[in-house]
Amino acid sequence: MAGRSTTPGRSVTSRALAVLDAFDVRAPRLSLSEIADRSGMPLTTVHRLLAELTAWGALTRRADGRYEIGRKLWDLGLLAPVQLELRQVAAPFLLDVHTATRDTVHLAVREGTRALYVERISGRESVPVVSQVGSRLPLHATGVGKVLLAAAPDEVCDEVFRTLTRETRHTVVDPVRLRRELGEIRRRGFARTAEEMSLGTISVAVPIAVERGGGPVVAGALGIVVPSHRRDVARLVPVLEVAARGISRELARAEAFR
Repeated sequence: MAGRSTTPGRSVTSRALAVLDAFDVRAPRLSLSEIADRSGMPLTTVHRLLAELTAWGALTRRADGRYEIGRKLWDLGLLAPVQLELRQVAAPFLLDVHTATRDTVHLAVREGTRALYVERISGRESVPVVSQVGSRLPLHATGVGKVLLAAAPDEVCDEVFRTLTRETRHTVVDPVRLRRELGEIRRRGFARTAEEMSLGTISVAVPIAVERGGGPVVAGALGIVVPSHRRDVARLVPVLEVAARGISRELARAEAFR
């Protein structure tokens, strides 16, 4: 349970962070009592903190009385150097991919054991997906997530394997099979999932690699989500690879001029 703690004597800051930590991708909107339960604090304390966080803009109170993360936190998060630079550099390439395919295009980075979606472009013709900008979804159940997991340190992989969740009946939760898949992703250079995060969808993703410290480092992942009945998924890989190389080239150029 996110943010659960009954440790006495916590600072005001730690209590406010516990309130914010109560929210996650499965619980983006919470009531006062739900936040108190998930944060492990009394209702009166949580009520006071909610008022302060809402006044500042960290949270928003909906008409039904529930709370959700406010725009100000997202605006601050976008200032993180890696996300800000990657989004700015990648934006025209994502638009090119979407224009060429008319499908939902994702840009994601790894945040711990989750895939953080930092940009998304979709249109009226795009298949509905669960991801939004700011979503944090399981690495093992998404195309961009599997790309990021294949490039992650061993300790991250081990942690993911210990907490595999079944998002749909098609999600790979067998550690042996998942390790084999990750090896294939490293070998062929792209990931493909079929209805592992959302029924009725297929995703394809490639890494965005840059040279750092004498070797290539995966800075993010670029992916497309299409309806599961599509039969031309293979043609999407070269489109993504061209865009990923362009993003990598621009990132390298930006670093060279620092």
